[in-house]
Amino acid sequence: MAAGATSEIQVPAGTIRYREQGDGSPVVFVHGLLVDGRLWDGVLPGLPGRRLIVPDWPLGSHCRALVDDADLTPPGLAQIVADALAALDLDDVTLVANDTGGAIAQLVVTRHPQRISRLVLTNCDAYENFLPAMFKPLQLMAHVPGASRVLLEALRSARVRNLPIAYGGLAESGLDSALTHDWLEPARTDAGVRRDLTKVVRGISKRYTIEAARRLHSFGGSTLIAWGRDDPFFKPRYAERLAAEFADARVEWIGDARAFVPIDQPARLAALIDEFTR
Repeated sequence: MAAGATSEIQVPAGTIRYREQGDGSPVVFVHGLLVDGRLWDGVLPGLPGRRLIVPDWPLGSHCRALVDDADLTPPGLAQIVADALAALDLDDVTLVANDTGGAIAQLVVTRHPQRISRLVLTNCDAYENFLPAMFKPLQLMAHVPGASRVLLEALRSARVRNLPIAYGGLAESGLDSALTHDWLEPARTDAGVRRDLTKVVRGISKRYTIEAARRLHSFGGSTLIAWGRDDPFFKPRYAERLAAEFADARVEWIGDARAFVPIDQPARLAALIDEFTR
């Protein structure tokens, strides 16, 4: 089940597309690199009585490039999330994040916490693990002119997309080939989106997540860490370390799930979010 019709908001960095359904307390979802809001579609039916807002953040699978000088470093991306919350006039927000989006969410709650009451972190970048070692070559390639385009062309092959350096190890259940194709098409076919993606990847640095970790104790809301146990990239020790940083946090383990918990165990994740936000 997908959220409602696509709408758009304007923030200083450009246009953000989002889908929305329901009424009640707002829940805003933050996906990671080279995916879009469809990552969360299996979770949404388990959250009745909420205003569910599912943006396509500018992380490489967005359909409209941002302005040329948009700041797409991790702090810049956190500012975009904060600007989107302000543009939608949201308060008492539950922010739910995964993968690269979890790193961004850590910066949001430490730099722009005013509108956020609750945070849900699923498997995500943290501390020195930003990016995970397996994906470091992608960051090196982002500094080579033209390399991103060559890589994206190679990823047109479903076989290549299923390699561990791409989408291959992210979900216990595997990923639909048509969906991963869709996730790569904007950056492959639109030079502006490809530019945005390159800026995001170049800007990633562990110094941002390490700095955020030192400040997580200042977040005044509650935090749920819902972590897939079988993830080779974001291991359980990161969940335990993160929980210790917050003033009010708990860990819930999710079996048979890797990094993409919303795809591997959507019903279990939805049940945890539902209970946490009541």
